[in-house]
Amino acid sequence: MKLRATLIAAMLCAAGPALAQTTPNSQQAPPQHMPATPAQPGQTKADAQAAPTPEKVDPAKEAAIRHLMDITEVTKEGDNITVAITTQVRNVMGRAIPADQLPKFMDTFTQKFTTSAPSTAVTDAIVPVYAKHFSMEDIQSLTKFYESPLGQRVVKTMPEVAQESQTAGAQIDQKAAIATLRSMSDEYPQLKQMLPPDPSAPAPAPNAAPAPNAAPAPNAAPVPKLAPQPQQPQQ
Repeated sequence: MKLRATLIAAMLCAAGPALAQTTPNSQQAPPQHMPATPAQPGQTKADAQAAPTPEKVDPAKEAAIRHLMDITEVTKEGDNITVAITTQVRNVMGRAIPADQLPKFMDTFTQKFTTSAPSTAVTDAIVPVYAKHFSMEDIQSLTKFYESPLGQRVVKTMPEVAQESQTAGAQIDQKAAIATLRSMSDEYPQLKQMLPPDPSAPAPAPNAAPAPNAAPAPNAAPVPKLAPQPQQPQQ
């Protein structure tokens, strides 16, 4: 899942409170100027600065990190990203090219995409990130937690918890945003045409006055009046 990395980070904080302590923004140390990375042959200076080479991770620590990523299912992140991007490309191209050309297009795209960006490359890129932020002792403690029954339950349950939490939060924020826009509609009348109907607004009162008699249609023939019938004499 796209949120899995965030969820894992949140659970790391829950498993190790000491790891969750962060310095407030107002007390953060100013960024230090790092020496420029020399450009390699065939590489421009801008490329060298934009893509710094990650530090080499100790093999024992790398193995421990990969094991932690396996039991927390972070190693599936590459596959999840691939599926998400492929689905997005299919949805976009499905509206841009004829339907009979879409299967061939997607087959070619998927083959080239997975070749140029294999899912294992995502795992390889995450390993140095873990190594940078967690010590070997941290990795071992986290592994011990996630190998426990509770840790495995967290891994299996957190995607569902995250989805429900995101839905609940989105509903609250959407409702608040619409209410805020409605409160501004007097100053910005164009909002009234953009917003959905307000379900809490009172219904308009029905017109209690009787409807006026319809005017006779023009050029209509007058209705003839019947002559009174003569009364019969009593016998």
